[in-house]
Amino acid sequence: MEKVKVTLIKSLIACKPNQVATAQSLGLTKIGNSIVCNNDQVLAGKIKVISHLVKVENV
Repeated sequence: MEKVKVTLIKSLIACKPNQVATAQSLGLTKIGNSIVCNNDQVLAGKIKVISHLVKVENV
């Protein structure tokens, strides 16, 4: 599978509760935190919810 790197680039302070929960489910709690995951439909849906807060790169 193709892997992607997801990095939190904006704060979660003024975000809606579902966006905060989505970021926390990915393990993104602080600005600058990154994860590397397999690119699948579940991850794509989570990224869509918080797309304005994260940067996504192919690895």
